[in-house]
Amino acid sequence: MARLLFQRYWDIPDGTECHRKTYASTSIGGATGLVASAYSLTLSPPGSFFEGVARAGRYTFTAAAIGAIFGVTSCVSAQVREKPDDPLNYFIGGCAGGLTLGARMHSYGMGAASCVCMGTAAALVKMGQLEGWKVFVEPKV
Repeated sequence: MARLLFQRYWDIPDGTECHRKTYASTSIGGATGLVASAYSLTLSPPGSFFEGVARAGRYTFTAAAIGAIFGVTSCVSAQVREKPDDPLNYFIGGCAGGLTLGARMHSYGMGAASCVCMGTAAALVKMGQLEGWKVFVEPKV
């Protein structure tokens, strides 16, 4: 499932079709939020059904919003800067996603730290994709 979502994202060239790229990154964020909410609900059971639904929605929609902000910001940045394969676009998108998390948490410190962390992680992922880094090596059978 995760491979399909990431493949859908990487199949769209950077700086083109921002609506599809944003939809794909929102799907990745929403799926991440669903996994995080499942862990949260399993490890700390809610007091009532409605509390569980609220917590699951909070995690899922926050992660989906971060994915959407990342997708639209990185795509628009690539179009404005006219450099589609630049890791700086991904840093800007990750930083915008981090600032979104900080706004959701009502914390300037969380926003600043998330901006740096998410921006750096996104830029490293783009650099790895451009240079062909292997994170998970296929097993030799």
